[in-house]
Amino acid sequence: MSAAMKRTLARWVHILLGVPVIGYVYTPFEALPGFAHLVRYIYLPALVLAGLWMWKGHAIKRILTGRTA
Repeated sequence: MSAAMKRTLARWVHILLGVPVIGYVYTPFEALPGFAHLVRYIYLPALVLAGLWMWKGHAIKRILTGRTA
């Protein structure tokens, strides 16, 4: 898989994980009370991790492989 394809995949994962968060923000809480736990503990952390990976993925890879700058 090429680097461009990985970036595109990460971007779309980030966008798709953001859809439930947007729904959570704009939906009245009384309408979907069970949805809050999914958004808080699954979608939001995954969204943050995907965003961090797109932003600082190169640095994370360098730290995990033990290479220096």
